[in-house]
Amino acid sequence: MLEIFARAGAQGVELFAAKQHLDYANRVAIRELADWFRSNPLEPFSMHAPLYPDSEMGRAGAPAVNLIHPDKSRRIDAMDEIKRALEAAELIPFRFMVIHLGERDDQWSPRSLEHSLTALEHLKAFAGPLGVKLLIENLQNEVTRPQNILEILHVGHFDSIGVCLDVGHANLTGGTASALAELKPYIRSAHLHDNHGERDEHLWPGEGTIAWEETMKELKTAPQTPAGVLEIHYSLGDSPEEVTTKMSKAFSLLD
Repeated sequence: MLEIFARAGAQGVELFAAKQHLDYANRVAIRELADWFRSNPLEPFSMHAPLYPDSEMGRAGAPAVNLIHPDKSRRIDAMDEIKRALEAAELIPFRFMVIHLGERDDQWSPRSLEHSLTALEHLKAFAGPLGVKLLIENLQNEVTRPQNILEILHVGHFDSIGVCLDVGHANLTGGTASALAELKPYIRSAHLHDNHGERDEHLWPGEGTIAWEETMKELKTAPQTPAGVLEIHYSLGDSPEEVTTKMSKAFSLLD
């Protein structure tokens, strides 16, 4: 798959730390992947932090990786799991780790702010020597609304921590334009996908209701032009011709 991405013209890739996809705790697998990147021009630009510690995305009952869970032991377990993924940077030189703060229904409160500050301070100290910077992703919860992300960054004096703007999530939680207006100085990466404003569909750009011309214009004027990472839901029934057509239409909007 990486070779296909490289031949298609992708400049970089975001690795997803999901054990059924990339077993970040398996040093042999990480070493093999590192060898591939050293021999190819495709950049390991970023890694998405694990969402579950198991290889079944929680379907067997494993709890989610939640850095701001009310239970302290859960918060510690979450930080430890993300550190295991960060250790892959010893061999694979990705620049950023994309972090989720909480789950979908987590609310904003003084306690969630406190837990966010503690987790980010701890992970920042661990990631720094590995050459990795943290990015907070805007989710569909209250904790990662743009104004709350800004408060976390300002209260924690986290000058080295940035934002991964998920355009699809922004469309579901107040609008892409307002999220860009508030977060633009901090955006280092952007997850690009579309939806109809009702659920997180991960459609190709142009298949939903996001105003892509305005969105891309604003992203391109960010102080540090962010990478654009396609996060598209796929259907195994799509033919290569259908995927190519959808891709061409999407790229014309993102150019």
